[in-house]
Amino acid sequence: MSNQDKPPVHPKVVSLASRGIQPRFSDLVQSCRKLVMNRLAEHLSGVFGQVDDTLFECAEKAENNKVQTLFFDSMREIRRQRPQIERSYHQTIANNFSDFLEGKLQNQTQAELDPEQLALVQNEDYEETLQVTNMVSRVKARCTQPLFALEQRLALLNNGQKLGEDSNPFGPQAIAQAFRDALAPCPFPLQIKTILYMLFDRHVMQSLDSLYGALNQRLIDAGVLPNLKYSAQVNPSVSRPETPKTEPAPARTAPPGNTGTPGNPGSPGIEPAEPALLDLDLSAPPPSDPAALFSGLSSLLGEHRQSSPDAPLLGGTRSIVSFSPRGASRTYSASELLAALNRMQQQSAHELAQRLHKPQAVEGLKADLQQQLESHSSLPGDSKVSDQEADVIDLVGMLFDFILDDENLPDSCKTALSHLHTPYLKIALQDKALFTQHHHPARRLLNTMAQAGVLYGNEGDERGLLAKMQWVVERVIHGFVGDLSLFDSLIEEFNEYVATLRHKVELRERRAVEAAKGRDRLLGAREQALEVIQQCVGQRDLPAIIRNFLELTWADVLVFVLLRHGEQSAEWLRACEVAEQLARSGTPLGEAEVLQLQEQRVPMLADLRKGLELLGGYHEDGIRRLLQDLVACQHAVQAKQPQLAAQLKPTLPESPLGAMLGEDADLVRQAPTRAKLSARAQALARELADVEFGTWFEFVNDGQSRVLKLSWFSPTTHNYMFVDHSGQRVAIKPLNVLASEMEKGLARIVTPERATPLMDRALTAIYRVLQRFTGRAAEPR
Repeated sequence: MSNQDKPPVHPKVVSLASRGIQPRFSDLVQSCRKLVMNRLAEHLSGVFGQVDDTLFECAEKAENNKVQTLFFDSMREIRRQRPQIERSYHQTIANNFSDFLEGKLQNQTQAELDPEQLALVQNEDYEETLQVTNMVSRVKARCTQPLFALEQRLALLNNGQKLGEDSNPFGPQAIAQAFRDALAPCPFPLQIKTILYMLFDRHVMQSLDSLYGALNQRLIDAGVLPNLKYSAQVNPSVSRPETPKTEPAPARTAPPGNTGTPGNPGSPGIEPAEPALLDLDLSAPPPSDPAALFSGLSSLLGEHRQSSPDAPLLGGTRSIVSFSPRGASRTYSASELLAALNRMQQQSAHELAQRLHKPQAVEGLKADLQQQLESHSSLPGDSKVSDQEADVIDLVGMLFDFILDDENLPDSCKTALSHLHTPYLKIALQDKALFTQHHHPARRLLNTMAQAGVLYGNEGDERGLLAKMQWVVERVIHGFVGDLSLFDSLIEEFNEYVATLRHKVELRERRAVEAAKGRDRLLGAREQALEVIQQCVGQRDLPAIIRNFLELTWADVLVFVLLRHGEQSAEWLRACEVAEQLARSGTPLGEAEVLQLQEQRVPMLADLRKGLELLGGYHEDGIRRLLQDLVACQHAVQAKQPQLAAQLKPTLPESPLGAMLGEDADLVRQAPTRAKLSARAQALARELADVEFGTWFEFVNDGQSRVLKLSWFSPTTHNYMFVDHSGQRVAIKPLNVLASEMEKGLARIVTPERATPLMDRALTAIYRVLQRFTGRAAEPR
């Protein structure tokens, strides 16, 4: 650190919290607090001032009345909740600053993105976390210099204690998280919260540049590090091309994650200093902090390389060390490595159209890299890759081997992503932030495409997703020359496509749910109608014409009457009474009952006609002939001439409702009762009753597995409806059948690991594999 970076040795600046200058310290603190609170209050008002117009525009473009109503109702609800949201938000910001001054503010480093925690959250929480993370990442990339300066100056208000990552009370993480916490108690659906986050990003997060400038100036005016200069530190772990000693390299300012100067792919970029290797217990579970995880991976790779350099790694691929000459005495420079990778990327670009439909094998890429290095080396038999760079090459190789073996991803998506190996290896060799920062652009792009593949890549109807992924891969291979802004633009465009795809899938799923609800209402009504018919015909020996008419035709009439008028209506009661009268007329009656039948016949026939007209499908002549046959059957039965009644066999159409609902009705009837289930299956059935919509299940049939989402559960029939990744209805499972299948291992709930970002899953899995390879795992996993 140069002298100008050091605070001047003066009692009024060394510690602003010292007792000697307490009055000035108090004034400065209050001044900074007032500046921040006033600015944030002004910008938050801009958020709520724009809400109504934005929601109104969304309502105008809504795809149906239900969604439109959601936007209009949300306008009123947001206006009602606004005072509470603002009060909670400002209170959190104020408390953060107070806790900071008292030394109680904890590091807030995006705990939501901890992969161990992500395994426990639901999809909506994950989506919300990503929105907050993306907002924070953009501010950090844009405000690297003023944030660095502010944190150095605030450290003096913290009694000289250096601020941990995201422990700045005015940093983007604290400000965005305060807004998320303020929204948490509000009953807004994710769709509405997304709009609020978009407005918050536009009005608050994008204004932080000027706020940080003003805060720094306020502290400078108070004499806090007035001569502080910002300079990024060069990562000492990556070999750099030699710089002539007579011309020292100037310090350059670069945001974290920047690799190389634009247009110059061969020049390694300037990175923030790598975190020091932590004192980790390498036998413990993988750490959740990404920097600690990377440190542990480096240590484990080093151990494995020393003990078993030729042993295969994750995926069965050999280490790059085993490709190098045994007796090599020199190592390839960083420029030689990058030049070799550039040649490989250019070759890949020329052949991509032919190769894109076949997976790129990791071991083949390592062999190609070794061949490129040797063919352009002045000492091909005496050169090898350095240990540090070998670790990076092997780690990236294991990452892509994990992708090729990931059961969550469809094969087509694995194949497309495998071709990103070379450019991602270039990034990793220059920028370890790929492994240590969740918001690194290249890491986010890989995670985003993999998650889209998990959610939407399995169904033939969504082939457009694969084409979009291949387009992104082509853009990276043809266009990446060291500037990470390419990844930001690709993420934005890919997310727009996925948002459209998600909307289509959600719309299709909503339609499937509405259709299922309609079928369920029909099924419930038909079961109730058939129960009425069964009560009428069950204990009676009826002629075929009357029995068939009641079971095939009048049952459907009862369904329509029940759905149209309800169970308590006079129409429903009369339709049930007509069924009973018709059934009774098909049995021999006493003299008094025959007289009663003659009185009931005319109104009964009138109601039978109305019912047949309600059904449709019967012409007037057909209705007349059918009613005549029914009357003839009644006369034959009462005349004690059953043989005449048996001859009346008009052709009645099969019940259209019965045919349409047959499969669902059969499921209900064939499902085992709860009492017939084993104790284990009964326990599973009780647990399934509390499973939330959106939970993914894996089903195994004839050795083939398929992952489906629980989209709806019927409270009447206890049927569970499952949809595929495209939102199409695929299966209906009665609760007891599902519990029985889970007991037999034919169905299981898919672990929430699917929602964890790809690189988090991959690096954690690699860590565990290396623990096994080095003998540090307590037991095989």
